Amino acid sequence: MARIVKEEEYAVKRNAILEAAQRLIYTKGYEQMTIQDMLDDLQISKGAFYHYFDSKQAVLEALVERMGEEALQLLVPIVHDPALPALDKFQRYLATANRWKIGQKAFFLALLRVWFTDDNAVVRQKLRAIGIREIAPLLSEIICQGIQEGVMTTTYPDQVGEVIASLAQDAGENIGALLLSFDPERVLGVPAGSLTLVDDQTLKEWFASPISKEVEVKS
Repeated sequence: MARIVKEEEYAVKRNAILEAAQRLIYTKGYEQMTIQDMLDDLQISKGAFYHYFDSKQAVLEALVERMGEEALQLLVPIVHDPALPALDKFQRYLATANRWKIGQKAFFLALLRVWFTDDNAVVRQKLRAIGIREIAPLLSEIICQGIQEGVMTTTYPDQVGEVIASLAQDAGENIGALLLSFDPERVLGVPAGSLTLVDDQTLKEWFASPISKEVEVKS
């Protein structure tokens, strides 16, 4: 019992450091945040901090891992729902994952620049491997169900699940890299928000289905 209590206390205190770090990332940014900022926020000593994390980068890694665990808590019940057909399950899985990502948008944007530095290349690769390892079996389970229901025909559900998980990781990294490089305001040195390269109406025109517009004209 004493061991369980100690483990729970350890988890609570470690989580408190992560919560403080996340608050500071929102308010100061990851690059500006220091270990001392976390110590001041929590009123703890350096020794107490280093009992849980050996660096600021370790805190970043733990934060991203925790976010992945939160996403899994939303996705696993969908995959294991016995009442859902495979295609509905797949669609709900994707929709839930997208909503979760949008909900974390501020955090992702706050980390964007530092996340793609060379210093974090090893962390990115490690977390990518963890993500694929966690997600691929869930996708494979849906695919196996789809095969049983006759709505999917692949012969290699495990491999296909891994490929889709890998493609999802690649898509996320590519979007992040594009957002990072596509910053004309920073290049031009003009005030943030002073340029609107693509307005909402233009985006709607690009993404509107030409078929639906044709139907609208005919009606």
